[in-house]
Amino acid sequence: MAPSLDFSRWWAKGNTSKGNPVVVTMENPNYSVLEINGPDEVFRPVDKDRGKNAKQFTWVLLLKAHKAVGCVAWLGNILWSLLGSIKKRLIFGQGVTVENEKSGKGRTLYRVIMGFLVMALAFLAFELVAHLKGWHYFQTNSLHIPETLEIKGWLHSVYFVWLEFRADYIAPAIQALTNFCVALFLIQSADRMLLCLGCFWIKFKKIKPRFEETPLKSDDLEGAGCYYPKVLVQIPMCNEREVYEQSISAVCQLDWPKERLLIQVLDDSDDDSIQWLIKGEVAKWNQRGVNIIYRHRLVRTGYKAGNLKSAMNCDYVKDYEFVAIFDADFQPKPDFLKLTVPHFKDNPELGLVQARWAFVNRDENLLTRLQNINLCFHFEVEQQVNGVFLNFFGFNGTAGVWRIKALEESGGWLERTTVEDMDIAVRAHLNGWKFISLNDVKVLCELPESYEAYKKQQHRWHSGPMHLFRLCLPAIISSKMMFWKKANLILLFFLLRKLILPFYSFTLFCIILPLTMFVPEAELSMWVICYVPVFMSFMNILPSLRSFPFIVPYLLFENTMSVTKFNAMVSGLFKLGSSYEWVVTKKAGRSSEPDLLAVEERESKAMNHPQLYRGTSDSGLSELNKLIEHQEAGPKPPVKKLNKIYKKELALAFLLLTAALRSLLSAQGVHFYFLLFQGVSFLLVGLDLIGEQMS
Repeated sequence: MAPSLDFSRWWAKGNTSKGNPVVVTMENPNYSVLEINGPDEVFRPVDKDRGKNAKQFTWVLLLKAHKAVGCVAWLGNILWSLLGSIKKRLIFGQGVTVENEKSGKGRTLYRVIMGFLVMALAFLAFELVAHLKGWHYFQTNSLHIPETLEIKGWLHSVYFVWLEFRADYIAPAIQALTNFCVALFLIQSADRMLLCLGCFWIKFKKIKPRFEETPLKSDDLEGAGCYYPKVLVQIPMCNEREVYEQSISAVCQLDWPKERLLIQVLDDSDDDSIQWLIKGEVAKWNQRGVNIIYRHRLVRTGYKAGNLKSAMNCDYVKDYEFVAIFDADFQPKPDFLKLTVPHFKDNPELGLVQARWAFVNRDENLLTRLQNINLCFHFEVEQQVNGVFLNFFGFNGTAGVWRIKALEESGGWLERTTVEDMDIAVRAHLNGWKFISLNDVKVLCELPESYEAYKKQQHRWHSGPMHLFRLCLPAIISSKMMFWKKANLILLFFLLRKLILPFYSFTLFCIILPLTMFVPEAELSMWVICYVPVFMSFMNILPSLRSFPFIVPYLLFENTMSVTKFNAMVSGLFKLGSSYEWVVTKKAGRSSEPDLLAVEERESKAMNHPQLYRGTSDSGLSELNKLIEHQEAGPKPPVKKLNKIYKKELALAFLLLTAALRSLLSAQGVHFYFLLFQGVSFLLVGLDLIGEQMS
């Protein structure tokens, strides 16, 4: 082993330094200047930064400056594009149309928001005058009321009266409403926390619905170990030109014995061309041996509920035990029935098996990404937790299998609301039927890509439950269920998650927060504005972690959507005109590339081995001939699509931006940034700059 040479002990004993430091200066400018205090300095690692010359530091600074300039340019481009869109859409009205408020409630809410905006502008002007004159009474937490001798002029006197009136009458009312909304906010946050803890427990314990493995062999349908009950599949649709083909194709390829499967295509289209297209698709699969029927109602009342009710009244339905329902944009995999129907075996109390939705266009634009966050939390957390611990949740209206006996005993489909799926689920729960949610069985579908389609969908999803709550409340109270189940149904399922959430979100963040800028005596704590919403948004985004970069847009967009949800909630609760308005959600007809390849492969195999039946071939050929004749008649000219201007969102955008300007006078940093970004979010939505762009 080499001897240890520790020169530092000889050089400096007793931790004292002897001798003078040596300074070496090199003539070549490429070398740095070093100072050596002792022999240890030679053997110590040299800091890399000290070894860099002036040129290296210059390059680093230039790169950082280039990066900073790029960020500033990027922000400048965004701001310039926003200003250009405001000029094009709001000032000149190019390529847009103004939203038409059909309900009186929508117009009333718009007038209320405009009233708040006018008040905010007046208050801002008043405060600016007071600020310029040096009347800074509003900057301190303890309000200073000027003495009589301090009053200068009539304007100062008016300002003094306003301060007294604001402190004595307006501030207490706003503070009381603030405290009430904060309490509701905390209750809803606690409910969300419990749901997340329940989901973590399910993941930790690996709890999931299971069924006993049963051999499913199509060559032994009557065997003792075989379980192939007769299943009815329904595809309700209405003017679904973009998606009818892929939906019918996916359902017709379900892996189930053909003699035990019947498919009903329930077409409520009022467009003759779409009817012929769907008839042709049904005839095509009928020629291949699929047991499929086309139905079209002459009297189309009751929307989707009326369509399903009419189909269930057919005489042959009594021969079937289960019914699977798929909306027109849903594409189940071939093994869907084999993964869902066996759960009913040896479980006579089970009424519904609900599968999860998966989205083919979740990354299409920012709007679809934000929708994906909400729906992932709904299926992963809400439905899974309620299904495991309560055996109850709201039926999603599609991608589920019902026991027909459960539907009949619960009264069948009713046309009294626009949420017929939730209606039948609540009535089945009152009759003692149990539900299970299969989180690992996914059915492909589409998300609305335009804000107009998404807004109409959310209006129906939030007005319908409140309308249903009015109708079901007496039945819930008089039912024979256990008390805690009644409390869960009334307090949590309806009130907390359907009424309280849109109420406090709109009132707290869109009305109270801007008002507190003009009435500083009513305080809204920073943890209510910042910490709790961010934490709850983080909890919502946990089931879809890949969407974590969108947590801030998600928080702002959810507050923006509170206007639509609040308006819909009030319409449903007080049974206004728009509470029974059904608008079919617009689809784009997208499919993922692997699914298209798989469908093409299965269809090519079916073409190579056709199964034609004489009874259906003639009718199928006649339908196809009619379809060809109809297409030769000439297509209709395409309808020009435009983006819309949403007045309520724009009014709230200007209200929040006005409050942001007011917050600058009080130097409230967090409040200013929140109001600024929330106002910009409302502005983007009001100009229809989020989602699909038509113009």
